[in-house]
Amino acid sequence: MAKSAVSMNPTRDDFMSLLEESYADRPVSEGAVVKGKVLAVEKDLVIIDVGLKTEGRVPLKEFSQPGKDVAIKSGDTVEVYLERIENALGEAVLSRDKARREEAWTRLEEMSNKNERVDGVIFGRVKGGFTVDLGGAVAFLPGSQVDVRPIRDVGPLMHVSQPFQILKMDRRRGNIVVSRRAIMEETRAEQRSELVQNLAEGQVVDGVVKNITDYGAFVDLGGIDGLLHVTDIAWKRVNHPSDVLSVGQSVKVQIIRINPDTQRISLGMKQLDKDPWDIVIERYTVGSRVKGKVTNITDYGAFIELEDGIEGLIHVSEMSWTKKNVHPGKILSTSEEVEVQILEIDPAKRRISLGLKQAQTNPWEAFASRHPKGSTVEGEVKNMTEFGLFVGLDGDVDGMVHLSDLDWKRPGEEAIKDYKKGDKVQAVVLDVDKEKERISLGIKQLGGDPIKSAGPLKKGDKVTCEVLKVEDGGIEVRIAGTDLTAYAKRGDLARDRGEQRPERFAVGEKFDAIVTVFDAKARKINVSIKALEISDEREAVAQYGSSDSGASLGDILQAAMKKREEEKE
Repeated sequence: MAKSAVSMNPTRDDFMSLLEESYADRPVSEGAVVKGKVLAVEKDLVIIDVGLKTEGRVPLKEFSQPGKDVAIKSGDTVEVYLERIENALGEAVLSRDKARREEAWTRLEEMSNKNERVDGVIFGRVKGGFTVDLGGAVAFLPGSQVDVRPIRDVGPLMHVSQPFQILKMDRRRGNIVVSRRAIMEETRAEQRSELVQNLAEGQVVDGVVKNITDYGAFVDLGGIDGLLHVTDIAWKRVNHPSDVLSVGQSVKVQIIRINPDTQRISLGMKQLDKDPWDIVIERYTVGSRVKGKVTNITDYGAFIELEDGIEGLIHVSEMSWTKKNVHPGKILSTSEEVEVQILEIDPAKRRISLGLKQAQTNPWEAFASRHPKGSTVEGEVKNMTEFGLFVGLDGDVDGMVHLSDLDWKRPGEEAIKDYKKGDKVQAVVLDVDKEKERISLGIKQLGGDPIKSAGPLKKGDKVTCEVLKVEDGGIEVRIAGTDLTAYAKRGDLARDRGEQRPERFAVGEKFDAIVTVFDAKARKINVSIKALEISDEREAVAQYGSSDSGASLGDILQAAMKKREEEKE
């Protein structure tokens, strides 16, 4: 400050002149960051002299920083922000926070332009992320930018100085967005590149399980992670990695594959043990029976563990002899021990086909041994179809009664109406096809075959018939002395076409006829009055001469008829 001569007794004007001269070379303006000297620290206030007429007071808390203790004492020089030179109390209005903020923004803008990392401290939580102190400026750290993977507990990262990358800055709005993840990825990329160079496929290394997912486990190999897929944990089936591994567990793994482009590392544990499939052919043979444990059940079958690393599949079609189209879960349950038969072994495809039903008694063979052809059985009507009845039999098998085997006398479509589901019926075993798993039954066979019981009836025999039904096309009759029914077609009702009228016959009326068709296999018998009349004519001519002798055909037939009547009497 320049010196000036004053009187020994200065006036008020002299004092003001001296004061103005003392600040003439120290330009101070509001809204600027200025340096000041700490005069005293009183309780929670810091008294600072910035060269004005009066000192300023700043709250002590403004000198604190997240993660650091307050360290300020009398005589320290500090930078503060001058908001007002003088307030109503005559004191300078100062702010350490604003000074730090201004200083920080300037520094951060320079570092952001150079794409440099900045140091900061996470000190609070906000919606969607965290607040970070960057040495005076507050930035926002989104939750997704904290780490390369989601972190459950961020506590250890709070109030610790660490580097961040500035993603976005807007000084006018006072917004700063930073990322810790970018730093982590960059660091990891450098570490991975260096570590990958020291690794080779086939190498066996030690690691620590870092994270477990549904599809595998991530193993830390000392700064670089590798994926241990669930299928490479063990030769046996592993439903979930957590069943055999836990976070923090030390494991020995083999490097299966390294992708040079993505630097991804695939690991395996089972590769360190001998492949059990190498000795499958030695230990198992097709047709042998073995025991195993159910490990998994699907819609198409069940997987059976025969030993560690060796599994076979029971296809749904090989589950049961009798239960068709049933979900495997209704036959077997997980962890159940079962006996199975080996049906096929394919070492190349690492597949073993197993059969559950083959290790059990074939019910069709058992039925055939207990009920030979011709024996009588009893069962319940399980189902009725357009071609017959299905009857439930012992051994949990079904037999079928075809429509043609329901009744000797009536059509099957008519006879089946006599039955309903749940009825108890008896039947005769007609055939057992063990290969096709079919049992043929017959109900009508319980009674004798009317055709066989009719005696030596054959084509050409003369029979007496009783009318049962009159139709336009002919008449249905019963052959006297039997239970057989026959049919006389319209054209067989008389030799004379004018007499071939079914309506001239009445139900219950009897007449003689000749059997013209006798097919026991097809169950078909036809009779003919016309054939009988022709036969009688030939016989009469043979016996009584021809018309050449002078007798008329009428005389001959009349004589033949008279003889027949005499024979009947």
